[in-house]
Amino acid sequence: MPRRTLTLATLALALLCTAAQAEDPPAEKGDAAPADGTGQPAEKPVERAPLDERSQEDAKALEQRLPQAEQQQLTAGSEPFLALWQPANVGTPNGVVILIPGDGETADWPRAIAPLRTKLPDVGWHTLSLTLPDPAGDEPPPRPADTPPPAASEGGTPAEPPKSESADPANPPPPPEQASTAEPSTDPAPPQPTAEERRKTQTERISARIQAAIGFARQQQATTIVLLGHGSGAWWAARFLTDTPSSGVVNLVMVAAEVPAGYEPPLEELAPRLPQAVGDLYYQQAPTAAASALKRLQASKRVKHLDYVQVPLADWSASQDAKQEQLVRRVRGWLDSHLKGAAPKRPASSGATAPMPPAAPATPSI
Repeated sequence: MPRRTLTLATLALALLCTAAQAEDPPAEKGDAAPADGTGQPAEKPVERAPLDERSQEDAKALEQRLPQAEQQQLTAGSEPFLALWQPANVGTPNGVVILIPGDGETADWPRAIAPLRTKLPDVGWHTLSLTLPDPAGDEPPPRPADTPPPAASEGGTPAEPPKSESADPANPPPPPEQASTAEPSTDPAPPQPTAEERRKTQTERISARIQAAIGFARQQQATTIVLLGHGSGAWWAARFLTDTPSSGVVNLVMVAAEVPAGYEPPLEELAPRLPQAVGDLYYQQAPTAAASALKRLQASKRVKHLDYVQVPLADWSASQDAKQEQLVRRVRGWLDSHLKGAAPKRPASSGATAPMPPAAPATPSI
């Protein structure tokens, strides 16, 4: 090849390389350096939303299953919750029965709650069944942040970042003893609430929901409001009436009442001292339930609570339908015979109270 042709070819190749380099943008000083050896920027941990409570998941399932007309979204403070509303099937309703389920039960629980909420409207009562938060101590654990694992090498083991070929004299690496004592960059986890703090928060949340339900009942122009609690829901209803003497509720029905785990006082120190008329329905075949019911009845006699009426329930039938039908009849009988329509005449007290005007006998024949 002639020398002149070779020179021109070399010159053209050099010009092409120069043009290609000019097209590449210069690296900006603000670009972050890769945090690992894969050539990719380090990914920040992904923040995950907290898990829903089990009661919230159950409420969502009810929203999918039940008619929209029965669903009411109430708000307790800033916390929305589901309540199930059934209007009375009569022209002149008697009032509203607010149903408070026990721990782990939904607003449409098949035992006690669902039969009462669907059948009391046939005898003149609106019903409003509440969703309570999960029992204290059952909060779901927080989801850990999703931190991407280090990239794997071809052999299946995590790849180590390549060592720097040249050290920066302006920023020498720290000595080993200093590197080992360096503080972690992550923030410490917030302190977990104590058991007492969780119980206090739970009490406030449930009381707020009962208060929201009472407000909704008043919006329906209810002349009478009855709180009806099943299981530990009976304790929560009694606790609310004790803490809120100005609620305007003058009737309480307890069905198979029990104290939620970890709470006090016992029901015999709580329910008999209420100024409200109290219907205490219990299953007499259960030894523990019968013994607790006897303590409550004796306590009501000591404070001369003439509006405290116990109604035993027979647990003789193996059929759940028959048991629930019996329960509905007994609740209806108490509402028909022992309901108070006026504000209580004696104030709430932690000790003995003055006797009230005579009422029906302690054990009605229903």
